[in-house]
Amino acid sequence: MRAASRWARAHLRAHRAEAVLIVLATAGITVSLLLATALFAYATDPWQRVFTRSAGAHVWIHTKADAPAASLAGLDEVRAASGPFATVRTTASLRLGGAKATLELRGTPSRPGVAAPQVVAGRWLDPARDAGGVSPRGGRPGIVLDSSVARAMWAKPGDSLALGGFAAPLRVVGIADTAEAGFHAGETPGVAWVLPGTLATSKAGPDLRGRTIGLRLADPQDTDYVVQRAVTRLGADQITDVSTWRQAKAEAAGDNQLLGRLLGLFGLGALCATALAVGGAISTRVHGHLRDISVLKAVGCTPGQVVRMFLAVHLGFALLGGALGALLTQLLGPLAPGRIGEALALWQGLPEHAWLSAALPAGAVVFIGSATWLAAWRAGRVPPVPAGHAAVASGHRASGSTRRALGLHIPPALVLGWRAAFHRPLRASAAVARLAVPLLLITIALGAWATLDRFTAHPESVGLPAALTARSDTLGDQQLRHLLAAQPRVTAYPGAEVEALVPGQTGTITLRGLGTGAHPYPFTVVEGRAARGPDEAVAGQGLLDLLDAQVGDWVRMTVAGQPHVLHIVGRSIEPSDSGRVISTGLDTLRDGAPRLRPDFYNLVLHRGADRAAVRDALTNASAGHLEVREIPNPADQLTIVRAVIIGLIAVLVLIGLAELSATVAAAVRDRGRDLLALRAVGLTPRQIAAVIVAATVFITLTAALPGTALGVCAAEWLINLQGHTSGWGTGIAQRPAISTLLLINTTAVLAAATVSLPPAVRAVRRKLVDSADGFF
Repeated sequence: MRAASRWARAHLRAHRAEAVLIVLATAGITVSLLLATALFAYATDPWQRVFTRSAGAHVWIHTKADAPAASLAGLDEVRAASGPFATVRTTASLRLGGAKATLELRGTPSRPGVAAPQVVAGRWLDPARDAGGVSPRGGRPGIVLDSSVARAMWAKPGDSLALGGFAAPLRVVGIADTAEAGFHAGETPGVAWVLPGTLATSKAGPDLRGRTIGLRLADPQDTDYVVQRAVTRLGADQITDVSTWRQAKAEAAGDNQLLGRLLGLFGLGALCATALAVGGAISTRVHGHLRDISVLKAVGCTPGQVVRMFLAVHLGFALLGGALGALLTQLLGPLAPGRIGEALALWQGLPEHAWLSAALPAGAVVFIGSATWLAAWRAGRVPPVPAGHAAVASGHRASGSTRRALGLHIPPALVLGWRAAFHRPLRASAAVARLAVPLLLITIALGAWATLDRFTAHPESVGLPAALTARSDTLGDQQLRHLLAAQPRVTAYPGAEVEALVPGQTGTITLRGLGTGAHPYPFTVVEGRAARGPDEAVAGQGLLDLLDAQVGDWVRMTVAGQPHVLHIVGRSIEPSDSGRVISTGLDTLRDGAPRLRPDFYNLVLHRGADRAAVRDALTNASAGHLEVREIPNPADQLTIVRAVIIGLIAVLVLIGLAELSATVAAAVRDRGRDLLALRAVGLTPRQIAAVIVAATVFITLTAALPGTALGVCAAEWLINLQGHTSGWGTGIAQRPAISTLLLINTTAVLAAATVSLPPAVRAVRRKLVDSADGFF
């Protein structure tokens, strides 16, 4: 042990720069993995983001009006409480006689500190402005709506709401996000907040009044136990409803994870590339220190001890780097500007942060350690007397192709560089593979970027041909069609959606009628053909999977007791409702319901039309009677993924540079024996340096071409796989442009030449000694 310790200390003193680079590389990988995880959680879990920002409640207890709900705040497991709030159950509509939604009104004098609604539009309630006739300014009472019910009602700040039990309409002053279960028509009421004085003016009966309290727990795992204690304390007859954070999170879990699996792949791929690079660097170091290893064995060290020495040194580097990366992320991450700092601050409050912040660095260390063990095992096999290698000819007779190439006056640096790169096929193949992995992952990342660009620039190719949707509860259908037809550069398609039941399924699917026989809607059909005739339809991948159907099948469904039998003639890309949508023409829907009128119009903009300008023009032309909204694009919620992709590409570039450094070191060592021979045949020092540079460039080019080619195929397959499993369907992937792929290859080759040039020049300028170890 004493000899091993002394060797380790001597090794560190002799190779301080290399040790620092390994530690920093491991720290960078750890920071990148932790950052990617935090940004992924920030981008793909909006419910958790709202819950953390608002200090959300884990349990919501709804009771009768006379129940002592405030006593629940005294439970031992409760850290803080929101409320209790006096509540009124009522219905609301934007206009008298319009579509209604059930609301739970909560009276609160100020914005709660726990489970605080996050205002996303408008403002919060102000007693001086929103108390109605009681306030000094008069006016109508104000109300803040939960965003889920606001979307369902098409409500926005400034609208008037007609509420059952209230003499006058209320004015919407704000829209807020909450971590509670969202509004579902006929199932879960939407949440709204009013001032206590406004709530007191309601004429609702005792059966529609109640109290609600939110409980934030010290340990979320105590949720079920707290619910039991609440029932025991208040009595089952006093509790009308209970909802938990688990239910809300399950309901909020959507399908906006197009690139979620790719991010996980990038993290694992970067770790794999790091392990390969570190293993390659150690192997190069072992070959460069054959004399030291032989001396250790000559003085009595066993192969096992040599292996353990190498493992101890490099695992120490990995442990130090992993700990440094985790510490930097923990302390400095939340201080970073912009969304990165915000994402890390939020991630530190998530339940999984405690174990992930330790598991990720530990996993990186273990993975790197496995690659280190393989290289160290090779060190243990080094013979104790390597002098025999010096007596062996350092090279082989030049092949016929090499001699012919020299005879054709091809520059000697290129010919000899090619031979130097591949005269040892096994070692060259390993170097090519190690370099190809980061290039493959970079290409996959750029494929994800290109797919995001496709969603943004060409939404019509991914199932979003319409940019706007319009509806009106006051205008007649004839007036609405004339109004839309008068707008230039816009094509309007009438539509209606109904919930349908299919045999053997307990849930419902969406049956959509869009367009007419004369003006069919431009669905994005990627398999089969578009629906043209009666009873023909196109379906999303989610629906086909649900029904175990395929293009060409007939399916039967029921809408309000009316059967519909449709022929699926094509598969379309459906980003909504997890692809559980079947679409046909509005004429087909009217066959079973002749009085069916369009619920909305999807507006397809002509090339060059600005959606904001069209929306404003339609709103002004209708004097405010037309509601026009932008159709959400899933890519809008994935913009943060671009930052993750940039960070991962940067890490992969560093990994590639580290591998290039190891490749260059190997090339310099191998060419050390040949320097005298190359000088003897007439090569100048500049040409000898060019041989080393050319060998590195050929290795890099051989890795870049298959790496990018495989990356294109892998990116397309992975993105389409995610599209299939999410219900959208295959056909959404976009390959990187040819110019981008050429740029990757060119950059890789230039980086190889740049990295290899300084060591090659230094090697040539050294004293020419016919020794394999002279340069180390």
